[in-house]
Amino acid sequence: MSQQNPVFIPGPTNIPDRLRLAMQVQTQDHRAPDFVETFAPVLEDTKKVFGTDQGQVITFPASGTGGWEAAVTNTLSPGDAVLVARYGMFSHRWIDLCQRHGLDVRIIECPWGSGAPAQKFAEALAADNSHEIKAVLVTHNETATGVRSDIAAVRKAMDASTHPALLFVDCVSSLASMPFEFDDWGVDIAVSGSQKGFMLATGMAILCVSPKALAAMETANLPRTFFDFRDMMNANASGGFPYTPPLQLIYGMRESLKMLFEEGLDNVYARHFRLAEGVRKATSAWGLELVAQSPDLYSDTVSAIFVPDGFDSNALTDHAFNAYGVSFGIGLGEMNGKAFRIGHLGSLTDVMVLSGLATIEMAMADLDYPIELGSGVAAAQAYFRVGHATPMQSAA
Repeated sequence: MSQQNPVFIPGPTNIPDRLRLAMQVQTQDHRAPDFVETFAPVLEDTKKVFGTDQGQVITFPASGTGGWEAAVTNTLSPGDAVLVARYGMFSHRWIDLCQRHGLDVRIIECPWGSGAPAQKFAEALAADNSHEIKAVLVTHNETATGVRSDIAAVRKAMDASTHPALLFVDCVSSLASMPFEFDDWGVDIAVSGSQKGFMLATGMAILCVSPKALAAMETANLPRTFFDFRDMMNANASGGFPYTPPLQLIYGMRESLKMLFEEGLDNVYARHFRLAEGVRKATSAWGLELVAQSPDLYSDTVSAIFVPDGFDSNALTDHAFNAYGVSFGIGLGEMNGKAFRIGHLGSLTDVMVLSGLATIEMAMADLDYPIELGSGVAAAQAYFRVGHATPMQSAA
């Protein structure tokens, strides 16, 4: 019996056959002269997805967490102060990583469901007259709560305080799915990964680094070996790697970029908005509420949805998997037991999303949720029928 149901978690995402086959390559010599012909264009083309002319793309064999560690260890020193707001599980984990590295982590506590507090950042930076704060860390898209923060507003707040701190952005679950403007937003390091918008297997941390962040390496003295920017850039300059690269992922990345450019990045972003809006229409029809506190915070890659009082969201996601073989995101951190998540990013179409909505709707009905069976699917169908979406090019 086929188990090839799509997943509706916010990553890793469904892998299109085209990319799965692109990663099925035989072992090759990564020190051979022709490797540069494959690898160098990947680095250059990825800059287009980050929205940069000035930034330098650096990759490591790791998940996004490895990218966080690389960002911190290459630019900071023990005892340096960093400013970060905690408003979800992934901003919390970045805080934990910085604390383990002996940094002075200055935390702004925010309600889960809110976004990056630009004004509070501005106030903290304005009060830092001695410029002890060396970096501001922001999660662009918080997958635990389905919240997208306004990075341009954070940069505006930083500029208003005339503070020299670096701006680090986690865009793991937003890059290649929602617009990202590295140069225009004044980002210094952006951290992403291969397993979400790029629709690949987990295993490649993908960073974009500004000239200002590269200059910070000259004084940074946190220990680093595997994640050393300088070692990686020196090897990349001649088309190589300082150690064995994730060859299959590099080939997959080359094909992923082709797919994204064939569809057109603007069309990719429009498709993700469309899928997200369909999920939001369904959520409203069910009479349920999103965790994100206001429409300006709604993520186009994941929706976190509160279950009614007296229900357990973990029991719902378990039932959806056990009864129907489909995975949805569990509630993380403060959302554990209170909310489930529908991932709607990567290789997905209107029809695939409708199948996910129908499945979670059946699971809710099975568990006696106060919903009308078919209501959410019908609301999404009505929305999707208004102007048909262009299918993903070469999704097969």
